[in-house]
Amino acid sequence: MQLGDLASIQAGYPFRGKIADLPEGEALVVQMRDIADGGIDWASCTRTALTGKRAPNWLKPGDLLVAARGSHYYAIEVDSQAEDHCVAAPHFYVVKAQMERILPRYLCWLINQRPCQRFLEQNAEGSLTKSIRRRVLESLPITVPPLKRQHQWVGLIDTLSQERRLLHEQLAANSALQSALAADLLGHQDERNP
Repeated sequence: MQLGDLASIQAGYPFRGKIADLPEGEALVVQMRDIADGGIDWASCTRTALTGKRAPNWLKPGDLLVAARGSHYYAIEVDSQAEDHCVAAPHFYVVKAQMERILPRYLCWLINQRPCQRFLEQNAEGSLTKSIRRRVLESLPITVPPLKRQHQWVGLIDTLSQERRLLHEQLAANSALQSALAADLLGHQDERNP
């Protein structure tokens, strides 16, 4: 199957020019700079007014944002912390999966895997800043196992992600301990050699 058979795909909201920071604005905008650690950093999102003529495509939990420009066309799932009036910047495609056929978290994981990334990279256009067209994203080959199997995959993916996060925390703690030991050693050495 192709992604276009399983989801609707729209470009992000068509802002003209720079997205203005307006604290009283009616919408929150997710931009590429707001993506951190595989999710959306909602606190860093800009509140603004919607200046375009197109009706907003409000983001909902379970929607996917797929980066349309750059060297990596990653997918991010919109989580339950999304406000009621959030839109994606024009550098994203908003993918709304048919949830009765495919789980958003499974689809997000699949798009981020090497075979899908390779397909998008091979079909990107442009010389300096590469981008993918919507028709390319719609034609992305997708494997759709039964929903029960997708739920199993999502459970395994969540477990592996948690293990990776714990490993990174452990490595950071080990590095901090080594730095503290070195500082302590060097501090004592200074005391012996005034």
